[in-house]
Amino acid sequence: MGTLDRLVRILLAALIVVLYFTEVITGTLGIILLILAAVFLLTGLFSFCPLYVPFGIKTFREEKKEK
Repeated sequence: MGTLDRLVRILLAALIVVLYFTEVITGTLGIILLILAAVFLLTGLFSFCPLYVPFGIKTFREEKKEK
């Protein structure tokens, strides 16, 4: 997972948490988004998204090794 991907996930998680605790989003939608925020935070912190594997998605650029 690339740095930008990780940063976006962590920032989105933080935004959702702030919106939830300031009661901008509430109820069932708030709880669902809070769970999604937890998933974003975990995948961002561990640099791994299980959904990327079956689809072969890579957001990390590997540096080319010169010989």
